[in-house]
Amino acid sequence: MKERNPWHTPLTIFIAVVGVIAIVALVTVAVLQNKPLIPKYKVTHHRIRQNRALSHVIMLLLHQKQTWSCYGIVLDAGSSHTAMYIYEWPAEKDNNTGRVEQTHSCKVKGPGISSYASDPKKAGQSLQVCMKEAERFVPSERHEETPLYLGATAGMRLLNIENSTASDQVFQAVSESLQKSPFSFQGARILSGQEEGAFGWVTVNYLDDRLKQVAVIDRWISQSGTHIGALDLGGASTQISFVSDAFDGSESPNNSVNFRLYGNDYNLYTHSFLCYGKDQVLRMALAHQTKSGPGSISDPCFHNGYSESKNYMTLYNSPCVSKRKPVSSPADFTHVGKGNFYQCQELVKSVFDFTQCKYTQCSFNGVYQPTLQGPFGVSITPRIITIKKQHPGIKLKYLAEYCFSGTYILTLLTEGYNFTSETFSKIRFIKQVSTAPPLAPGPPTQRTSASNVDSDKGDWFISVLVWFTFSFMCKLYRCIHLKVSHEYHCCFS
Repeated sequence: MKERNPWHTPLTIFIAVVGVIAIVALVTVAVLQNKPLIPKYKVTHHRIRQNRALSHVIMLLLHQKQTWSCYGIVLDAGSSHTAMYIYEWPAEKDNNTGRVEQTHSCKVKGPGISSYASDPKKAGQSLQVCMKEAERFVPSERHEETPLYLGATAGMRLLNIENSTASDQVFQAVSESLQKSPFSFQGARILSGQEEGAFGWVTVNYLDDRLKQVAVIDRWISQSGTHIGALDLGGASTQISFVSDAFDGSESPNNSVNFRLYGNDYNLYTHSFLCYGKDQVLRMALAHQTKSGPGSISDPCFHNGYSESKNYMTLYNSPCVSKRKPVSSPADFTHVGKGNFYQCQELVKSVFDFTQCKYTQCSFNGVYQPTLQGPFGVSITPRIITIKKQHPGIKLKYLAEYCFSGTYILTLLTEGYNFTSETFSKIRFIKQVSTAPPLAPGPPTQRTSASNVDSDKGDWFISVLVWFTFSFMCKLYRCIHLKVSHEYHCCFS
């Protein structure tokens, strides 16, 4: 048999071809290098310096891109007042979700924007002082790219029910005012109760690092398996939100919120009770005592020695009580305190319905609620628990209502939300924070994690992305400690 020539193998032929091409390329480069360049393409020392400077600028820009801070401004338009919050976050993301910090806050002078229904322009004007502060705290080179949002909660919800035209006018005035700022105004709208509840849950868990994740090889895992339930006791509404192993959304779909955050799926129970915030429950309690149109009432929820003249029209000027207004009554009535805890507790209970329930179990007013699970964080609108002599500068309104407020909180949590002596110990009343720890993903985070969060709620989830900060996130920074115990009896001594 004839011996095969090893030079005829495909591998040998391929190597030979590559070698020839390489030799031709080297010869070509050598020839071209010896030719003079066309004048306009000559590389001068000046051009070299320019290119070197340009490279320095590019490196600087790349470095700045890594260290730049982004900013966002949120106006939380609550029922009793409005507050402005400035948030800052770096370009880097934590598992594609931005980590946000509050860097400044400003409380708007005056009542909430819903109180300006009769003079909407003042609603816009009231925001100007805080907006000027924002111009100072946000670097001027970031003004145009800083998103500005306004979210309104239960106060504007009530106004919208009572007078939608007035509500629209207030929003128009507010929008016109904010559009004049140097920031990128993204809009103003009313948050739904479901949104408000969901945001609260995200906030308390974010603040407690229960949503934070750590990297393990090629995936992310949750750093904590236990989540905190969220309770918000506001002025016009109250919300409860928590994750329960016994709740899959089938028994009450309207109370179910599903979303994806930090790579995890969550099925959240949430409900918002409009008219059951502290201020509106107080209205209902007073309406219960004045339904016959008396000229004077003796209120067990106000301390001995309290006496104030109040207007019937002002009292019943809310959708929560407007239908209960007596047919005949004087213009004013005298509100006198008599201080009796047990009578006060019965009075507060009278504005809740604890009997109606078509589900397996309910909280109150026939609303389904699964069994409570896990610890809870409670944020409340600030009310001063003290006495006039100790703090003469405190408004009489806050001092006068502290006895009622304590009874309302106790009744809502134990009778309404079904906290027992065992589960009550798991409640944490969140104290105001003087520093600025990370905050819940808010409107700024929408810009950094839109692709990281999914939902089967469609438009609802778009709202979550855009309005992740309002109400709970803001209120968590203006809370006080309360102790629910027999100390409430001292309110009535």
